[in-house]
Amino acid sequence: MTLSGNQKRKMKSASRLYAVQALFQMETTGQTVDQVRVEFLDFRFGAEVDDGTDMIEGDTELFAKTLADAVNYQAPIDQMTDRALVAKWPIDRIDPTLRALFRAAGAELLQSTTPPKVVISEYVAISAAFFPEGKEGKFVNAVLDHMAREAKPEAF
Repeated sequence: MTLSGNQKRKMKSASRLYAVQALFQMETTGQTVDQVRVEFLDFRFGAEVDDGTDMIEGDTELFAKTLADAVNYQAPIDQMTDRALVAKWPIDRIDPTLRALFRAAGAELLQSTTPPKVVISEYVAISAAFFPEGKEGKFVNAVLDHMAREAKPEAF
């Protein structure tokens, strides 16, 4: 089966969402990266949800790489995030969902060839899924823009 460009984009977007969820789950439950990766690949990708709809299949390679890079490069990603946040709000004081989102996005900004504008756009859209009523989208956009300019200044 050949996938269309639109299907591939949807799979990548789903993988980014799953990576944020997996990083959040690791932080809140203390599970290892290996435990969470296996759970997501075996039970979440393409799973049927309670209402009978199917969760979209993700790009397993992008999911695994984003998750591994977020864990392996967590210290520099968190430092880069801290520099993008205002001084009174260090990364350990922000919402754990946003922390997971910044770690996943930071992993892509530091370790992938995906253009920064695509990474920012994708993760701003993900923030809206978690915070549909809030101002978090603008906050996420500003923080990720700062992080992207630090990680890949040549792209701007």
